Amino acid sequence: MIMQIEVEDAVKELVLKEKHDYRICTACLGPALVSTDVKPAKDTDIKIPVGDYFIYVSRVQAPYVDKITMDMLYDEFEIDACPAFYAYTDRKRQAKK
Repeated sequence: MIMQIEVEDAVKELVLKEKHDYRICTACLGPALVSTDVKPAKDTDIKIPVGDYFIYVSRVQAPYVDKITMDMLYDEFEIDACPAFYAYTDRKRQAKK
């Protein structure tokens, strides 16, 4: 079975502007679009090319996502508040010391 996951133009623009890979993963409010600095890609992810970059979609979320939209983007507050991103938040806190 081949999955077709559409990427909203605004998300493509974000990836190209930030010049960075992103990932769709499971988080507190459902599927989350975050930088791979927050949640690194896994070998089992689906890779969607956007220019020279990729959006990685977790195999857990892939069956449920048919379109990647800007409302999936987590901001720093949501990232810091969600235990799913504890490792990133902890690294960020340690760096400030």
